[in-house]
Amino acid sequence: MILLDGKSKRIEEIVRVARGEEVVIPDGARARVEESRRTVERLVAESKRIYGITTGFGKFADVAISLNDLRTLQENLIVSHAVGTGDEFSEPEVRAATFLRANALAKGNSGVRLSLVESLVALLNRGVTPVVPQKGSVGASGDLAPLAHVALVLLGKGMARFGGQVIPGAEALSRAGIEPLTLEAKEGLALTNGVQMTAAVLALTIESGETLARSADILGSVTGQALSVIPDAYKEEIFKLRPHTGAGEVASNLRALIDGSGLTTGSGEVRVQDAYTLRCIPQVHGAVRQALSHARSVVEIESGSATDNPLILDDGTVVSGGNFHGQPLAVAADYLGLSLCSLANISERRVFRLFDPVASGLPTFLARDGGLNSGLMMLQYTAAALCSECKTLAHPASVDTIPTSAGQEDHVSMSTIAARKARDIASNVATVLAIEYVSACQAVDFRDPELLSPPGKAAYDLLRACVPPVLKDREMMGDVERARHLIVSGELVDAVSKVVGEIL
Repeated sequence: MILLDGKSKRIEEIVRVARGEEVVIPDGARARVEESRRTVERLVAESKRIYGITTGFGKFADVAISLNDLRTLQENLIVSHAVGTGDEFSEPEVRAATFLRANALAKGNSGVRLSLVESLVALLNRGVTPVVPQKGSVGASGDLAPLAHVALVLLGKGMARFGGQVIPGAEALSRAGIEPLTLEAKEGLALTNGVQMTAAVLALTIESGETLARSADILGSVTGQALSVIPDAYKEEIFKLRPHTGAGEVASNLRALIDGSGLTTGSGEVRVQDAYTLRCIPQVHGAVRQALSHARSVVEIESGSATDNPLILDDGTVVSGGNFHGQPLAVAADYLGLSLCSLANISERRVFRLFDPVASGLPTFLARDGGLNSGLMMLQYTAAALCSECKTLAHPASVDTIPTSAGQEDHVSMSTIAARKARDIASNVATVLAIEYVSACQAVDFRDPELLSPPGKAAYDLLRACVPPVLKDREMMGDVERARHLIVSGELVDAVSKVVGEIL
């Protein structure tokens, strides 16, 4: 059970809710929400002119709205803004966004009724997941279109997933025993002000990225052993002289992962020094870890932030600001996406070396009876194609801006685009690492699997339990998919951790 208390949440907590864990509103948060609501109701009663409460939105900020039309104003905002397009976000992504938006409201600076927050919690706890198209947000004034699609379901409109079916929102609420809401002053605005869809996608990408980073260390160590790596490049003393945290963590992992191997060599035995794809694993993988750490801190701060406009301050003052702007997340998402590319790039280069008989001393393409058999040749093509696609996806979204709302909203972040691209890069990286996994184990078969380090042998045995060696040409798509599942599910990290201890 996760607390919906308006405080910052760890990535792990966001992921747990995304995957189905229930949430609860503590008494303290309930009191804060009710107090801020009383402020809004007082201002309405006093006929104060306040943006989004008694005025229109965006370019219409100077248009006064009659007190008789305040409910209509808020519902109009939701139905008019729900204009997303494209494929839908996954259920975990929408659950995470719903949780994050509810948590922002629970902070008590939004002026909504407690019943609205309780309705969002009911969606989460009773398994109603709004259908939200992926495209249409520019990431300022918040993720307006995606969050409007979430809000539609609260009103008994739109579409939702419930019980494994996509059904009208009204039907989903009825089946789940949730009453549709009628929005009051400010509530439509409060439901859509913020980049929680961006934060949701980014949170899940960070969680998968951290698993990929640990897996990359493991697979780099297995490939290194297949290529007779020289461990000197991972000595602790080297990393004290250039103390980047990420590089030090990776070097520590590699020392543990190759300890006890009978396949490593000393300088001068086979070669004087290794190519960069082995020698510089700590520096390259380590930089990715630092990007992940930065992105994690940004999302965790965002998860406990009030992002409305206007905000209800603790002293009852109502102020307009720009906390809804997605630039902090857009920059972090771009940084994360382009850094994850490095995991794929260096992995593909290690695969290339495994397949090159001059570099590896192994059969070309790791083929038995090469010529008749192509071996693993085409796996490198696929890895190269994915790496190239990653480079295209890595073009930053956050450098772009197109003014909206007739120039009133004249700088936007494109944060959701940045987060979606980072997610898609991570997906490609997982497949490239899976190709390295299959390739490294095939290479080890030409050496001697029994000479692997204990952690390397654990990784090898895990794959060989579901993917046999390639003795003659066969369909390998299934091999790669099975290897990929072992990586993204965390089974590879878990299996190796049982032997070596926690992978940093």
